[in-house]
Amino acid sequence: MIVIGHRDGLDQALQRRGLEPFYIVQAPVNTPAGRRFRRVIDMENAQEILRAVLSARLDDVAGVLTVHEMGVFGAAYVRQQMDLPGNTDSAATLCFRDKYLQKSKLPPQIKRARCQYVSGDISFADLAGDLGDTFVIKPATGAGALRTNIIRSPEEYARALKLFSGQSDVEIVAESFIDASEVYIDGIWQSGDLRWSSISRNHISPLSAVQGGVLAAHVLDRRRHSALFQQAETLARQALTGLNPPDCVFHLEAFTEESGLTFRECAIRLPGALSPQVNKLTFGVDLFDVEISLALGEEVTEKLDSSAPDRFYGYLLLRRPKGGNLTQKDFERNFLFDEIQYSPDAPAGPYGRVGQAIVSDPDELKLHQTMDDIVRFNEAGGA
Repeated sequence: MIVIGHRDGLDQALQRRGLEPFYIVQAPVNTPAGRRFRRVIDMENAQEILRAVLSARLDDVAGVLTVHEMGVFGAAYVRQQMDLPGNTDSAATLCFRDKYLQKSKLPPQIKRARCQYVSGDISFADLAGDLGDTFVIKPATGAGALRTNIIRSPEEYARALKLFSGQSDVEIVAESFIDASEVYIDGIWQSGDLRWSSISRNHISPLSAVQGGVLAAHVLDRRRHSALFQQAETLARQALTGLNPPDCVFHLEAFTEESGLTFRECAIRLPGALSPQVNKLTFGVDLFDVEISLALGEEVTEKLDSSAPDRFYGYLLLRRPKGGNLTQKDFERNFLFDEIQYSPDAPAGPYGRVGQAIVSDPDELKLHQTMDDIVRFNEAGGA
């Protein structure tokens, strides 16, 4: 199995299937010992990915999959060139990479931020006139909130543009700013319909986590949030029907406003961080395994249950505190974890991550409160 990017949970799922992965990775990602791999400069470069694959002279390739959004287009292109199962529609795939193309293709009844490309000759005043005094600048193809900035002045706009090359008319998008909390839908889309889904709530936005907060999210209780679930499933069906994806695992983000849900963005790939693990613990649905089945062209045969579970699970990506020192034992003395790993001396990963934790509770509200307490403990250094 050709795998673009590396992820421990997926590697373990491939081992359970008896499949040997061949990894396409971008430094400084490390692959497990004994795994075959090729390094590339740019995970977005489909030509470079295909050259890496062809030069490896692989035998008996069963399929291609990607662990993150940057490899979605390359995976579709390699499937197309090597006549492999799964999504081969490169043009349709771009609507799940480019935020302007995506929002432009949504059905008209779906609320979304106003979005436009930004080129070097567009001024702050031009964008403020179109999008409002506060707007967002970010990469057109996303990047996990990296290089995403809320803009309120010409000076902030100028600083944000310096993070980009400025040499492309389709590199950057600007969007109207929506000040609201976020939920996300992890799901399986098959045969043109929603086959399974769960809803989770971010404790803070990914943008706030990039800027120094602790990224955390937990699965919501369908019984407690029945109206939200109904709105979310309607939004997912309408958006995905309009965007016409292949059979896929998807991750759709939305803002929760008084008037209902506002579409944020949607990706046709595995959800990030520990969402697959949390969904499996809560519902018994293994999204890693489903992703492998779809990449092999197999039917998804496992039981897909989204009814009320016995326990709700959530995850936290733990950081080094800004003040004071913490050890894993400090966390374990103060809280009960289902799983925890914390190495404050390790190099920080995405979102400042030097550890991770999973917690659970039969009561979703108690889980939410416990996670907020852990976040405060982490940020304050145990105080």
